[in-house]
Amino acid sequence: MPIEVGQKAPNFTLFDTEKNKVTLSEQKDNNVLLLFFPLAFTSVCTKELCSIRDNIAVYNNVNAKVFGISVDTVFTLGKFKEEQHLNFPLLSDFNKEVAAAYGTLYETFVLEMKGVSKRSAFIVGKDGLIKYAEVLESAGDLPNFAAIQAVLQSL
Repeated sequence: MPIEVGQKAPNFTLFDTEKNKVTLSEQKDNNVLLLFFPLAFTSVCTKELCSIRDNIAVYNNVNAKVFGISVDTVFTLGKFKEEQHLNFPLLSDFNKEVAAAYGTLYETFVLEMKGVSKRSAFIVGKDGLIKYAEVLESAGDLPNFAAIQAVLQSL
């Protein structure tokens, strides 16, 4: 079941590309933007994350931490982050537990891949509640960044 606005955000701990553990509940000094994306090195995912990279000041100015999350390994995400010069953490949900908790997994993706994250955006407020939730069925679509920025500015 997808997560909805007003619900408590499922807590998680995932490894980032530096092999450090990142726990959602430890981010309570900031609003958090979670961006689930299908796969590193794909065209739309690259476009999405590079858009965040190029506009990171917008998120920093509203005291928001941004995390990109996919089912790729930390090693794949590390290479992707390096090549695209991404300036925010990428987290590996290789075991697919977090995407499942947020209701954002494709049963079957392209090329019969199972358990790939749907492109999704969630804002978690400092109070641990979901303030914005968007789960896209089409991997070719991008989140509504104007709506995301408006919600973050209102917090």
